[in-house]
Amino acid sequence: FEHSFDELNLSRPEMVQKVHQDYIKAGAEIIETNTFGGNRFRLGAHGLSGKPKQINSKGAKIAREAREIQGEPVFVAGSIGPLGKPLAPIGKITLKQAQEAFQEQAEALLEGGVDLFIIETFSDLNEIKEAIAGVRNVSKLPIIAQMTFSEEGLTLMGQTPDEIVRELE
Repeated sequence: FEHSFDELNLSRPEMVQKVHQDYIKAGAEIIETNTFGGNRFRLGAHGLSGKPKQINSKGAKIAREAREIQGEPVFVAGSIGPLGKPLAPIGKITLKQAQEAFQEQAEALLEGGVDLFIIETFSDLNEIKEAIAGVRNVSKLPIIAQMTFSEEGLTLMGQTPDEIVRELE
C-alpha cells in the first residue's frame, strides 16, 4: 500500500465518518473502526510508528460520532488486525513485543469509546493469542476473534479450526 488507510482517521476524518454512516444507513448493527492496521509495526511501514494512540482513539471517536449522527443503536467494534510481520522465530518480533503493540492499540480504542473488539484475519494462532491477551490486559469488553483459513482448511501456519477453537476457548 502506498498510503495507510488508518492514517485517514487523522487526515480525512469526514471521509471515514461518511463510510460509517453509509454502513449504518444500509442497516449494519455493528460498525468497525478504521484501525485494522493501527498497530505500531504496520504504521511504521508508513513512517507512523509513533501514532497508534492518536490513530486508534480518533478512529473510535469517528465511528461513535457517525452512530450519534445517524441516531441508530449500532455497536462500535474496535478493529485490530495482525502486525503485518512474522513473529519470532520466523521474524524478529517477540511475543512480548506483539502483546505490547496490541495492548497499546486496545487502550487507545478503549479511550475512543468502543463497545467491543474485533480481532480479525489472523493466520497465526500464537499471534492471535497475544492480541487477545493484549486486549484482556486492559478490558473485559467482548472480543470477536477471527482466523483466516486456506481452501484446505488450515491457517497459513498449518493449524486446523479444531486446534484454534481448543486453544482460544
